[in-house]
Amino acid sequence: MNNLFGRVSRTIATTAAIACVGFASSARADELYNPQTFPSSGSINGVLSEAGIPSGVGGYFYDYVVNLNEGDRIEIEAFSDSFDTILTLIGPDGSTIAENDDGPDGSTNSLMYTRLTESGRYTIRVRAFGAAGEGPFTLDLVRLRPI
Repeated sequence: MNNLFGRVSRTIATTAAIACVGFASSARADELYNPQTFPSSGSINGVLSEAGIPSGVGGYFYDYVVNLNEGDRIEIEAFSDSFDTILTLIGPDGSTIAENDDGPDGSTNSLMYTRLTESGRYTIRVRAFGAAGEGPFTLDLVRLRPI
């Protein structure tokens, strides 16, 4: 009986420890990656710097999340006088929907248009071309209306 009680106690203690570690890891991940919520349309000003998320290939990025709907036609634009912007739109499933480096005007600002095929939480990522880009930027999101 004592042997059984000891095994049950160890099992409960081990399960509790694993649960605590899992919770602590989850809480830590939320502290490390907590993208800012973007309004359904409008502008946000930011600063690309070392305070951002390391890209893994040099440089940093910032993510913004926004809830969008199937059929939405959107325009996303990033402007900066300090660095060459790159925009990426990431879908609810984590796949890249669209990416743009330079806009059609020949500048180093980024511009993309897309029509969404599903509703959900999308991520708009802003980063610099190359590893050295830093500085202020403006990010615009416009929901386009059909004519």
